[in-house]
Amino acid sequence: MSPEGPLPDQAGRDRSTRPYLADALAGAEFSMSSAYISRNRRRPTLTAVQRLTQSDGTLLGFLGADFDLRELPLTRDLYQQPDQWMQLKGDPAIRRGLFNQHRVDSPLDTRIDEVLDLLTELVVAHGVFHGKLHFSSSRATLWLRDDPFRYRLLDYEDLTDPGICLAYPQRSYPEEAVLSTEQVAAVFRTFRELRFMDDTIYLRSGSLNIFNGMVGLNFSCDGSHYMSGQEFLAKRLDFWLGSGEEHERPQSPGKH
Repeated sequence: MSPEGPLPDQAGRDRSTRPYLADALAGAEFSMSSAYISRNRRRPTLTAVQRLTQSDGTLLGFLGADFDLRELPLTRDLYQQPDQWMQLKGDPAIRRGLFNQHRVDSPLDTRIDEVLDLLTELVVAHGVFHGKLHFSSSRATLWLRDDPFRYRLLDYEDLTDPGICLAYPQRSYPEEAVLSTEQVAAVFRTFRELRFMDDTIYLRSGSLNIFNGMVGLNFSCDGSHYMSGQEFLAKRLDFWLGSGEEHERPQSPGKH
């Protein structure tokens, strides 16, 4: 049944293997499922199930009620991303071939100091609150406080042209930012060190968000790391060449 009436096409379906019936079939008088994707509407759904019995305990069946999550009120606080360090492994095919590859200078690498100074200026004085720099493909994606729902894509020509700042209004650095302007500059300088630290294990892309203070890193092995800017700045370079990556370079000093 639906609020509009019977659903004849749904009659006779075998629902015994659906996740919302597991507790009921195990004997629970009443159960509420975890959220799952419904088969019909393909949307997150909850199902409440009441076991129906006669006075002598004979099972008659089950009464189920489906609730579309879109129609339920928000009953808890907005999810907050934890700020502890997270390490995620990437494509196994890339990891297996890691030691057969070597870093090749991109156009951005040849002018990396200018690019990082420009990106720092955009964050500190022109309203960029989240930026991701793709070293290998010489591009950046930026999000602005004035227009947070759309990102800007800057190519190599944009990133090496200081006049690009004129395309973005001047904005005071926000008091709500977790990182100071000095820490922003330090994060980008550290990106440079990670980019050139090794010909095999090196930074492919790095991101920074000043409001949650998170730094994102993606390395040549396709491993990704997310951590607070403070924790990122506290780590020495040999951490990334040592235990910081999931690969061990053979006969490389400092490995443990």
